Amino acid sequence: MDETFNPSTDDFAAMFEASVEASPMREGKVVEGIVTGIEKDMAIVDIGLKTEGRIELREFYEPGSDNQLKVGDTVEVFLERIENALGQAVLSRDKARREESWVKMAKFHEDEEPVKGTIVGRVKGGFTVDLGGINAFLPGSQVDIRPVRDIGPLMGTEQPFQILKMDKSRGNIVVSRRAILEESRAEQRAELVAQLQEGEVREGVVKNITDYGAFVDLGGIDGLLHVTDMSWRRVSHPSQVLNVGDTVQVKVIRINPETQRISLGMKQLQDDPWNAAAAKYTPGTRHTGRVTNIADYGAFIELEEGVEGLVHVSEMSWTKKNVHPGKIVSTSQEVEVEILDVDEEKRRISLGLKQVQANPWDSFTDRFPVGSTISGEVKSVTEFGLFIGLEDDIDGMAHLSDLSWEKSGEEALKDYKKGDMVEAKILEVDVEKERISLGLKQLERDTMPAGAKSFGKGNVVTCTVTNVQPAGLDVSFGEEDNLVAAFIRKGDLSRDRSEQRPERFAVGDKVDAMITRVDRKTRQYGLSIKALEINQEKEAVAQYGSSDSGASLGDILGAALKDQD
Repeated sequence: MDETFNPSTDDFAAMFEASVEASPMREGKVVEGIVTGIEKDMAIVDIGLKTEGRIELREFYEPGSDNQLKVGDTVEVFLERIENALGQAVLSRDKARREESWVKMAKFHEDEEPVKGTIVGRVKGGFTVDLGGINAFLPGSQVDIRPVRDIGPLMGTEQPFQILKMDKSRGNIVVSRRAILEESRAEQRAELVAQLQEGEVREGVVKNITDYGAFVDLGGIDGLLHVTDMSWRRVSHPSQVLNVGDTVQVKVIRINPETQRISLGMKQLQDDPWNAAAAKYTPGTRHTGRVTNIADYGAFIELEEGVEGLVHVSEMSWTKKNVHPGKIVSTSQEVEVEILDVDEEKRRISLGLKQVQANPWDSFTDRFPVGSTISGEVKSVTEFGLFIGLEDDIDGMAHLSDLSWEKSGEEALKDYKKGDMVEAKILEVDVEKERISLGLKQLERDTMPAGAKSFGKGNVVTCTVTNVQPAGLDVSFGEEDNLVAAFIRKGDLSRDRSEQRPERFAVGDKVDAMITRVDRKTRQYGLSIKALEINQEKEAVAQYGSSDSGASLGDILGAALKDQD
């Protein structure tokens, strides 16, 4: 025996592996084999290896096929393992068929071609579809264009599907029946759209109603009838005009060739009432109409079908201001209005409601001239006065300063509340602006001291300090029986800032000051020592010379004071 040739077991294993790799027979691939025998329920298949494989006969039978497997037939099988523990090849006809199907499905998916399949069962979120050996998932949303309540008639029937997604590693295929229907529908729609022409009249059936319009079936294709194209009159909701199932005559208004959307109209089949509106509704004429809609800014009045006008809130009443239109008119109410303006281009008519009523302002000044007394109810109390209701729903206002001679406006305002009946004097009437000024204190005697009325702006008065405050001095002036209270601010105590200190003064001190402000209504006087000093300096300069001539300001003032002595 030749000792030079002694191959080990490892060498045989390596040689076997090398031969397997060189062989076309690879695990995980579909290979051809020959049926060499049939034993009971098993078929023996030779695929060219040193051993044969055994496959159950049931894997060779397909539903609806009567073909019988026989010895000598060539078949495609899936090689799972080259050799198992029994030394046999592990083969599968089912997996081979599935592999064939995957290749075929991948081709369909790549070419975007429909594939035949059958809905065989229901799963969570959708259905199972048999694509000829491979199960695919059909989502519920992809069954039909519209939701389907009963899918029973669709199950068990072979029909086309579109492959949406494939994942071989996970064994997942997602298909859609809806995509096939939409494509078919799009082709049908394109054909029907090509037959339509803008301007032609068609008969259709109302299929659906939305807030903005209705969809009308024109015989296999839908068009939108917008709510604004249903009638020349105002339509709040399509259901006011149409019901689902109604047969209607419509005009094709517009066709969008890109989106294939069709716009329809019903009012276009009738004459436009605005063609004669401008001649019929001229400014100054009066007409009767019906209230169709009420908004915050006014009310819409239908003068005839398709012709509406707006009564702005400012044109609703002569006297009711800042009132919601709904408190003056109500929907469906018949009212008489006057035409104020017509804009034919914008199809707008401005109407007036108050113009057909007598204007109470025209006669108010005749009945209540300025200076007359009138009574009324306090309608509201505001920070600047009282609003008082007078005759014919006319309101007048009494300002804070016209409420009392004795009290400040804010204090006097506290004496009144809504609902009080008061008397007032008419101070002013502005018919154009519709304003009436009233006064309550003018009905009472002015209790202002007689002596105080003789003081005017620029007068110099001698005051007595009655109170010292951080902000200034409370003082009084005038006759002892008719003293007038006033206030000198801190900044008016002296022209010299260092002397503007209220603590320099004491109660009872006498000071001279100039009246710089007089408010007869509020009976308030503004006094200033500073203004008096400035005024005295000007007079001294004017009388004794100027500092420009060489005399100092001290010399001038000294001469002036000496002359006064």
